[in-house]
Amino acid sequence: MITTNHLTDRLWFKDEEDYKTGMNYVAVLAAHNPVMVIAFILMSNHVHFLLAGTEKQGRLFVERFKKKYSQYYSYKYGSAELLRGNEIDVREVSLKDESFERAVAYIQMNSVAANNCLHPSGYPWGTGDVFFSATPQTGIPLGSMSARAVNRMTRSKESLPDHYMMGEKGYITPRSFVPVKYVESVFRTPRRMNYFLQNSSKARRLKEAPSFDDSLVLSAARSLCVSLFRKTQISELSTEQKAEIMKQLRYRFSAGPHQLSRISGLSYQSVSELLDQG
Repeated sequence: MITTNHLTDRLWFKDEEDYKTGMNYVAVLAAHNPVMVIAFILMSNHVHFLLAGTEKQGRLFVERFKKKYSQYYSYKYGSAELLRGNEIDVREVSLKDESFERAVAYIQMNSVAANNCLHPSGYPWGTGDVFFSATPQTGIPLGSMSARAVNRMTRSKESLPDHYMMGEKGYITPRSFVPVKYVESVFRTPRRMNYFLQNSSKARRLKEAPSFDDSLVLSAARSLCVSLFRKTQISELSTEQKAEIMKQLRYRFSAGPHQLSRISGLSYQSVSELLDQG
């Protein structure tokens, strides 16, 4: 299992377009690398992957994902520093002692622990709704689309298998490349998978998590900047104005200093000082 370090003062994914791009890049890399993507999730300030392959192959996959997404991010936001120096943590997962089941559950429950949804199946940016799903896969096979259309939607010029499905939300469905039947065979039943989900360490952190998704709080911050101060972003505000925005977000969304730091780009210490202003 490979996890990137959590960014503390920035976000990987700021809006739906960013998430869709990330999802498509996972699909592109899955088609052009020797590893197999077992499960994954894209969170606002970090990502998790469970990959089948050697450690070297897994590291290379994630580094390529970081590079590819950083290029997109730099073009869109004009920032080339997003993932520079962003370290990754690699842990071997065994099939002999339920480590596999715990790893999948840990990844799936990230969205629930962050209070983004009630159940992993409600989170679209990963494999949350892939396993033991009663909902059939829908979409358009890439083979029935023009190469130009596929390239435009995936933001990539690399060829992809014809059987990959472009979902209605604008990204390639994870079921196109994730070994769903294999994962389900390891868990054996939906009830057994649910047991691991409910007993995941992530499930025990629910009370510590923010109440609202980072992208929602970020959107609200931008709206407040415009409505209160006629500015488009927090970086344009004075110290007093920043303090007012931070306090408004804390009051309206129960946002803590860590979350406010991520969505504002300010350090944790700076946010704490702004919140403490009289």
